Amino acid sequence: MKNELKLYQSSASPNSRRVRIYLAERGICATTVPVDLGAKEQFSSAYAAINPRRVVPTLVLADGTAIGEVQAIFRYLDEAYSDRPIGGTTPKEKALVAMWERRMEQEGFAAVMETVRNNAKGLAGRAISGPHGYDQIPALVERGALRIRDFYADLEGRLAANSLVAGETFSTADITAVVTVDFATKALSMPIPDNHTATRRWYDAVSARPGFSA
Repeated sequence: MKNELKLYQSSASPNSRRVRIYLAERGICATTVPVDLGAKEQFSSAYAAINPRRVVPTLVLADGTAIGEVQAIFRYLDEAYSDRPIGGTTPKEKALVAMWERRMEQEGFAAVMETVRNNAKGLAGRAISGPHGYDQIPALVERGALRIRDFYADLEGRLAANSLVAGETFSTADITAVVTVDFATKALSMPIPDNHTATRRWYDAVSARPGFSA
């Protein structure tokens, strides 16, 4: 199956890492095609023909169909390779995983991304990823840090009552949450607070899974 899927991605992209972890956890083979973000390769006409939003990752199927949003990629892979899905198996499980995955993305991942993109000098004029340029808003940096602190507090409450983000079964919500923590730690020096013992227990267990080295 290795040549059936192509993943256009970057090692510097947290969103790309979410998909790499998913593929590793599921044992799904895909040919990875590097996109050099530092060289702005995502803005080339060749890549724009694959993904008009000019962002990574993009999953390209054997028939040439391009799927370019992480949650859409997760959904496709869960349904196309349905032997061991990690997005839930019953309608209720699928809904709960989708809900928690969305919360991890909106309340955590997006908050880190907003803070980074409005603060990094190298992203001046590129405060929002995609084909259009937007000026940075310094006030969003302070607000973003507050959002991240709130995310950690809410996550601690969730994990104090549940072993994993979406309940008791490993899911894509855990992937997004771990990548969010690593992103905040590396890019903003905002790791899990010391007193968040439930989050630390969860993080140590989940990040030790072999797939998370992808």
